Amino acid sequence: MSARRRFRNLIRIGPVQVGTAYDQRGREKHTAACTAPRCGFSSEYDSRSAAELAARTHRCPAR
Repeated sequence: MSARRRFRNLIRIGPVQVGTAYDQRGREKHTAACTAPRCGFSSEYDSRSAAELAARTHRCPAR
């Protein structure tokens, strides 16, 4: 079971939300997750710019 994370600095780019949180080892991670139904895209990055780039270039296959 994964730990419940406290996200901060949330932004929304289209249907994708980008947030910052700390992982289980105390490192800062940036997550991009699509909120569209039946999409399922979610990925974790070391840098904020990489997460925002993924959010800008994401295309939902559910469309």
